[in-house]
Amino acid sequence: MCGVASRRGAEKLIKEGRVTLNDDLVERPGTVIDESKDIVKVDGEIARPVGKKIYILLNKPRNVLTALSDPFHRRTVANLTRELKSRVYPIGRLDYDTEGALILTNDGELAYRLAHPKYQIKRVYHALVQGTFTSDDAAKIENGIKLDDGHIGKGMTRPLSSGIKNSKVEIALTEGHKREVKQLFKATGHPVKELRRVEFAGLRVNGVKKGRWRYISRSEIEKLKKLVELDE
Repeated sequence: MCGVASRRGAEKLIKEGRVTLNDDLVERPGTVIDESKDIVKVDGEIARPVGKKIYILLNKPRNVLTALSDPFHRRTVANLTRELKSRVYPIGRLDYDTEGALILTNDGELAYRLAHPKYQIKRVYHALVQGTFTSDDAAKIENGIKLDDGHIGKGMTRPLSSGIKNSKVEIALTEGHKREVKQLFKATGHPVKELRRVEFAGLRVNGVKKGRWRYISRSEIEKLKKLVELDE
C-alpha cells in the first residue's frame, strides 16, 4: 500500500533483513502494526501509504513478463507503464506467452481481495487448443480436474470454433491457480497453442491495443470494490 513492493516482494525484503518496525528488525511476514503510531522503514527510509491511488487496465502482449523486473532482462509489464509517475503492481499473473486483460494498481487492499479465491472473481479466456474439443471434454473441465498444486480446477466452457487440427474455446474460471487453463485443457488431451484473457473482474480490453493501457474509470473502480465487499 506504500508502493514499495508487492506482497511477495515485501516478504523477500523482510527475509533480507531490510525492514524495521520502530527501529527493531522485522523477522517474520505478517507482523501486525498500528498505522497511527508505528514507523516502518525499508532500507532506513520510512514507508508511507501512497497519496494517490492509480488503477489501470493493460492489454498485455505475448512474451512480456508479469513482473516489475527480471534478472534475465526480459520485457516486463513495468516497461509498458513507464510513463506513470507512481509504481503500480499487477493483480495476479498472466503467463509469459499469454496475452490480454491485466489490472495494475497501487491499491494494496483491492489487489489482495481481487486475487483472493474467496471472492470468486470471474476470469474469461479464449484458448486455441489442439484437436477437436468435444462436449465430453467440456464435461470433464466442468466437473473438475486435479491440478499440479493439488487443487481441483474447473470452469465453464463454450466452443467458439471447431476443427480437426484445432479448436477455439472460451473458458470462464473463478479462481486463478498457476497455469490452470493450460493444465485443464492438457488433461483433456488438448494442449493450449495460444491463450488470451478477454475479461477479468468484468473488465475487457476492447479498444485497447496490445502493449497499451487505459485508466480504469471511477464507476468501474466502484464495481470492482463492490465485487470484493470493499467499502469506500
